[in-house]
Amino acid sequence: MGVHARPAAMIVRVASEFSGEVWVTKKDGDRVNAKSIMGIMMLAAARGSELTFECSHSEASELEKQMSDLFASKFQDE
Repeated sequence: MGVHARPAAMIVRVASEFSGEVWVTKKDGDRVNAKSIMGIMMLAAARGSELTFECSHSEASELEKQMSDLFASKFQDE
């Protein structure tokens, strides 16, 4: 089982706030566009999976902060 629709949508929402490409890579090498809900869901990242986010724009530190906050909140709406 992978990421469910609601958390996937939250990841996509954060990634889509930034210009440029945003990629998420699973430890096994699978890589998808973080702005694609289907890509995130098809990544099949189970709880405890190690994910790496990559971006190609100057706001990388802000993206890192927002993704870290999202995961730390366990995908709870604020």
